Amino acid sequence: MHQLGEKDTRVVALTADLMDSTQLSAFAAAYPDRFVEVGVAEQNMAAIASGLAACGKIPFISSYAVFSPGRNWEQIRTTICYNDVPVKIAGHHAGILTGPDGATHQATEDIAITRALPNMTVFVPADAQQAHKATLAAAKIEAPVYIRFQREKTPVITTPKTSFYPGKVQVLWQGKKPKVVLAACGAIVYQALLAARELTTAKIDCVVLNVHTIKPLDPSIAVWAAKAGALVSIEDHQVNGGLGSAIAELLAKTNPVPMEFIGLQDEFGQSGEPEDLLRAHGLSVSAIVRAAQQVIGRK
Repeated sequence: MHQLGEKDTRVVALTADLMDSTQLSAFAAAYPDRFVEVGVAEQNMAAIASGLAACGKIPFISSYAVFSPGRNWEQIRTTICYNDVPVKIAGHHAGILTGPDGATHQATEDIAITRALPNMTVFVPADAQQAHKATLAAAKIEAPVYIRFQREKTPVITTPKTSFYPGKVQVLWQGKKPKVVLAACGAIVYQALLAARELTTAKIDCVVLNVHTIKPLDPSIAVWAAKAGALVSIEDHQVNGGLGSAIAELLAKTNPVPMEFIGLQDEFGQSGEPEDLLRAHGLSVSAIVRAAQQVIGRK
């Protein structure tokens, strides 16, 4: 955000009493005349941002994802998406990797509710480097954008030189004769890479796709799925309406293949350490490996 503020005076930031938690402190200090502390009023924050965008600004609204886009979904729908104004929604602390804060603060439905909105682009970056690139890319899109951020410190699997093209998947692992595609988004991409290593050791070639853009979804996913003949979707989110659902919709129109869906199975998260929660909710490396083996058996 600080870098964007230097480059473009149209960039403004708003938060709902979470300046420090969402790391807006540096922007607020550098550009106090372009920062608005709305207070605990996420609905107002969305409406104010819509008005600023209509007047030529590029507003970023920042809060925990359960509150924005969760609490203010109707205002995002009506004042931002319906008017097709370029407000950028930064949803922090998403997924069960939020950990001890528990189910009330673990947004596991946010991909579903944002990708359903017309005019909305949805980014789910895999690490800190990609989150930086997604933020810069969002500012250039003249339409609403949702960027999903996670709280826990996670491995960095890309570099400053790694390309980031909105709407294009990244191939992070490619076996010679892939039998299954592992399509993942967000910090859970790292788990997919660990699973790919175990599958390769077991002489099962696979492809790992980093699907950092859920909407618009890259149609090349269907090409990879056709080559391998099976696909596992992996996300720190409900399986209903998330990445897996988006891919299933794509494949249903092109070339359906057997799929397995790794994610929350119509359940809320709980309090606990992130690694424990991944195991408890079936998002561990071993669970991904089992799903890959199962879906290959259904080909």
